[in-house]
Amino acid sequence: MSTTRPHPLHHIALRTRDVDRLVAFYEQALGLGRWPVQAGSGVWLSLGPAVLMIERADTDEPLPAAGARDLLAFAAADASLDATRARLRSLGLTIEAETAHTLYFRDPDGRRVALSDFAFPNETR
Repeated sequence: MSTTRPHPLHHIALRTRDVDRLVAFYEQALGLGRWPVQAGSGVWLSLGPAVLMIERADTDEPLPAAGARDLLAFAAADASLDATRARLRSLGLTIEAETAHTLYFRDPDGRRVALSDFAFPNETR
């Protein structure tokens, strides 16, 4: 049995050529609010105790590969996936796949994003 305690998520940094567009997407699609403290050339969005940093990419930096299936999955805030689906569609987003608990779509840079209502068991890992 390991005595090392788990490392909670601290932050995620996404790099983009259009910071304003990507920030607007995550604010509108996921309802993320801005952190009051910003640093560097990016914008920080609150993920509860963690932060989603949107940073300006260098001009020669590759963007996410088209069709990549890596993803960022967030907890769905709506009461049901039907409400989540309707809200995403009202924003003009295309749902590219779904399971019983999760809806999958893309951010403006092509990253796969998910909203899920799956409830993890309340256990310590």
